[in-house]
Amino acid sequence: RQSLREQIAQARQSIEQGLSESETLQQRLAELSDAAARAGLQDALDRRVRAEQGLAEVRARLDALTSAMRELDETRLGHERAQEPLRARLTELQLKEQAARIGAEQFAEQLAQAEVDEAAVRARFEQTPRPSWLQGEVTRLANSIAALGAVNLAALDELTASRERFDFLTAQSADLNEAINTLEDAIRKIDRETRSLLQDTFDTVNGHFGALFPELFGGGEARLVLTGEEILDSGVSVVAQPPGKRNQSVHLLSGGEKALTAIALVFAMFQLNPAPFCLLDEVDAPLDDANTERYVSMVRRMSDQTQFLFITHNKIAMELAQQLVGVTMQERGVSRIVAVDLQAAAGFAEAA
Repeated sequence: RQSLREQIAQARQSIEQGLSESETLQQRLAELSDAAARAGLQDALDRRVRAEQGLAEVRARLDALTSAMRELDETRLGHERAQEPLRARLTELQLKEQAARIGAEQFAEQLAQAEVDEAAVRARFEQTPRPSWLQGEVTRLANSIAALGAVNLAALDELTASRERFDFLTAQSADLNEAINTLEDAIRKIDRETRSLLQDTFDTVNGHFGALFPELFGGGEARLVLTGEEILDSGVSVVAQPPGKRNQSVHLLSGGEKALTAIALVFAMFQLNPAPFCLLDEVDAPLDDANTERYVSMVRRMSDQTQFLFITHNKIAMELAQQLVGVTMQERGVSRIVAVDLQAAAGFAEAA
């Protein structure tokens, strides 16, 4: 750097010298006569051209030296910046050295106060045999490190990708758990509503069944019983007690009693939501005359809300009907429908 500065100073001195010589020549030309001026003019011009060329060369050299000096300054600053952590490390080591020296001095003072020979203590420590298991542990750890193999340089990227995947799956799992909880809440709500509705329906049907059974049998009682504690999974058992008999299962009743019990149960469920129209196909076939009369009387009572159409061969049921539609076959293979209004027929009979 000092050499560059000296070269720059020499270049500036050469420039100043050239300018001074040029001014001197101009003054001499002014003083000379015309003839002398012409004689020395060419020489002066040549010298001026050479001086200007030298000046240009010096300026170019000066610019190059200035650029080099700037680069050197930048390099120096870079080295200084690179030396900063080294200086900090050196300072740290010096502080640690000082602390270690102070600790050693304090330890030496403690040994002196305890009147202990330091050399004897060191020799005794070095002579103490090291446990054999330490060498075995060192060997084991070295083998474990060797078994790990080469370092996976992509482990950090894989860890980042795995964490992102884990976060994504965790969010998906949280959404699924929330959906599961929502569905479970909905299922529990549906179960509660289903149990409540089923229990209400069962109680209503059981009440209707208990009222219709004695009407059909002329007495007695009957009820529905759940066979399990959970109403959603439980079955239903029918317990009936016809007049003059004990409580017994419906399987122990006679054919007619089973038919009347079934009719009572069907009409009990029918009364939950009565339809405007009901078709009965030979329901009274297994009934005797007394039971048929009670059956038809109940149908007539319920006909205030529902129109009943029943197929029957029972004369008692036909007599209690309001209108008959008969199918006859006077000729083989030819059917004929005959409609009879019993009330109109009774009116004609009375008039006759």
